[in-house]
This record gives sequence, C-alpha cells and structure tokens, in this order.
Amino acid sequence: MSLPLPEPAEIDRAVQAAHKTMLATEGGRNADYIPFLASVPSELAGAAVVTRDGAVHEAGDSRYAFAIESISKVATLALVLETIGADAVREKIGTSPTGLPFNSVMALELHDDKPLSPLVNAGAIATASLVPGASADARWAAILDMQSRLCGRELALSDEVNRSEQTTNFHNRAIAWLLYSAGTCYSDPMEALDIYTRQCSTLLTAVDLATMGATLASGGVNPVTGARVVSAENVPHILAEMMMEGLYTSSGEFAYTVGLPGKSGVGGGVLAVAPGRLALAGFAPPLDPAGNSVRGLQAVSAIAKGLRLNIFEA
Repeated sequence: MSLPLPEPAEIDRAVQAAHKTMLATEGGRNADYIPFLASVPSELAGAAVVTRDGAVHEAGDSRYAFAIESISKVATLALVLETIGADAVREKIGTSPTGLPFNSVMALELHDDKPLSPLVNAGAIATASLVPGASADARWAAILDMQSRLCGRELALSDEVNRSEQTTNFHNRAIAWLLYSAGTCYSDPMEALDIYTRQCSTLLTAVDLATMGATLASGGVNPVTGARVVSAENVPHILAEMMMEGLYTSSGEFAYTVGLPGKSGVGGGVLAVAPGRLALAGFAPPLDPAGNSVRGLQAVSAIAKGLRLNIFEA
C-alpha cells in the first residue's frame, strides 16, 4: 500500500524554504584533490524533489550539471544486483558499514581485504569488476545505461572530469591492487579502476538525482519514463546499503536525525529516498570533513523534516 504524498503546495514550500536556508549558510570547502571539483563555483545551491508520480519541485541551481562522483555507486550496485543477484553481492563484496572513511585502506586490512560495502571506494571498485561485458568499454556502456535509465534521460561522460580523476587516482590504484591480491577484485584491477573512475565522471543535475531516487522510491520504476529499471526485490537491498553507508562516516548521524536512506558524492550532491513516496536532492559544492555537501545536507534534512518523511516515525 502506497503512503500518502504531501500536497504539491506543501512540497513547493518546503523546497523553497530549504533553498533560502542554503543561500544563508556558509562553511565547508570544495574537494581539492580532484582539480575539476576545486574549480566549480562554490556559491551554487539547488534543491529538488521528485514524487512517485513524476512531479518535479525545484529551486535554485537545480539544473546545474555537476559530477556524480560516489552517488554513481548506487547505480553500479543496482546493475550488479540485477545481473548476479543479491546473494552473490553479499558473498563477494559484503553488506556492512566499515565505520571508516570512504577511501580507507585500513578497512580492508582489518577484514582480510574484503571491502564490506559496495558504497565505499574499495567495494565500488570490486562492484565495477563484477559488471558483465567482453571489454572495459562494454562494461562502462552498461553502467552509463543504468545511470541514464535511473535518471530518466541520457547522461554522458565528462572528459574534463574523467581526465581530472584519472590523473589523480593514485590512492584508488593502491586499493585496486590490494583487492586483486586478496582475490576480491574480479577482473583486471586497472580495468576495474578505469571503469569505476569513469562512472564517477558523468554529469547530472539535482533534478536528475531526485529522479534517480524517485525510481527507487517507486519500487524500481522510473516515474518520469514509466520504465522498470530495477526489480522490486532488489530495491530494499539498495536502500539498506544507502542507510548504512551512504553518507560515509556520517551515515549513522543521518539515519538518526533524518531517518531516510541517503547517498552523497564529493561533487556536492546529496540524495535521500522516502520509500513509496518521493526522493529529495540537494546540491552545493562545499563539503564538510566527512565529504558531504554542507548545504546539500542542510537542504535534504530540512525538506525531510518539513514533510515529515522520517521512516522511523509512526
């Protein structure tokens, strides 16, 4: 049974109020270890909600295209769940939070080089290595297609973002080789890393991001295109992973205060999903120390509270 949606006017008020709060908030700094991200104007701020029936509510820079970064892990996880199944993902990658930063090598060392979660870098590289395809380009095409179907329009690789990422991903190269040495990278490690880096280098907007979330909120059916993207049985697995590890080391705090599955990326995007109802997205480049958008988090939190979306509330 579907939960009732807030009235459209109520959603509009919540989105507009959240955007005003974003504009009045300072703090954070752009990610600077990827040169492209450091160059994005830090004053940008946008918010969007997409409901299960495809209605769009937006404010501010909601149509500005930014780098998807770690939010791409959700799409690749969905693809691999669809192709090899939830049991294989749990066995090969894991389904538990690491409790450590998203790029932690120690998290691998503490667990015999098994990633534990597909939403940290190690697990995402391992997930990319499980995407079926005869070549790196074929695997990448499958990931891009999944991202596009989730968002309801064709996304594209940004050569500028990809070049910026590929020339600075030394830490992730070490992680890929550690995975390979332990038998937890299931293709050539540098090929898996190349695919993973490409998946982080597409551009999308806050509206696209909210549409991706609304597809999950709708049980795997994109509410804009009407197409089934993810099987209904895999959606709960994706949302559970987002709840446990979606906001890096702030995931527990987000669950405690907001009460929704979420996912962030160092490009400034933040996504949250209210299952059966809608999804909300915020975008602003400056990040907090955990790697989450300061104003994006604020927007998503304010909208969720204003619309009473916390799934733990009776």
